[in-house]
Amino acid sequence: MIELPSQTIFYTIEKGIKEYRRFAQRNLNETIENITIDQALLLIFLNNYPKLSQNKIGELVFKDNASVTRMIELMAKKDYIKRSINNADRRKYNLSITDKGQNLLTDLNTVISSYRKSALEGITDNEIAQLKNTLNKIINNCNSK
Repeated sequence: MIELPSQTIFYTIEKGIKEYRRFAQRNLNETIENITIDQALLLIFLNNYPKLSQNKIGELVFKDNASVTRMIELMAKKDYIKRSINNADRRKYNLSITDKGQNLLTDLNTVISSYRKSALEGITDNEIAQLKNTLNKIINNCNSK
């Protein structure tokens, strides 16, 4: 007999991620208006890796190209990022963070640090390292098969 989905480790992982995302979005909404967790992640990745392609951003935030395009368009309308045509490949865009986006990053740093700390309360660094190790084993198992 197949194990109930709710009794598998994968269900627990998925539930943990969903609860964390709801918690993070709720905390973000209390401080910063009109930005989603995914938009915040996009901005953070772009800040740390300014030459990222739209495809690579999608991989990093687990979104398809259409979703990333919509996020970029919304963030450009809000003046968080600037999109310009790539002269070397006119099918691509160059993305850069505006001054307003840089100010948002400063606010995000404070908010994200706070809610990550709350979410990890009572969990030791050793437990976090063990969990990362275990999850990486699952990822590697899935990628190698």
